[in-house]
Amino acid sequence: MIRHSALDPGARELVQAARAVRRRAHAPYSGFKVGAALRSRDGRIFTGCNVENASLGATVCAERGALMQAVAAGARRGQLQQLAIFTTDSQPARPCGMCLQVLVEFARDLPLLLANGRGVECVRLKELLPWPFEGFPPRRR
Repeated sequence: MIRHSALDPGARELVQAARAVRRRAHAPYSGFKVGAALRSRDGRIFTGCNVENASLGATVCAERGALMQAVAAGARRGQLQQLAIFTTDSQPARPCGMCLQVLVEFARDLPLLLANGRGVECVRLKELLPWPFEGFPPRRR
């Protein structure tokens, strides 16, 4: 784990954005609040926080929330640069399987900054999901 202060300024900014949005998380069932910040290649930052629901399947993770914001703003495959995920848990949180699969459609080798109050782990998406589901080929219109 590396210290926040050892990150380059862009990565530090992304971790801070994830940390800030984490405060807005809605986690009344687990108490596990997560913030995510996703930078696109053009420098825009999109944030998301987890939003839990009594029907657990309706819960949205912070990572997918940030990605949906980016897509709604026009980001497409190959346009994502880096993702920071912040929690205060004793170990930095890794994305769940569903989030990994959704992210891989947009950036197979996305650098991830997994952060908590003590430091940051740097890992690449393809390390966490080496064999993604590739499903059906996209339809041409």
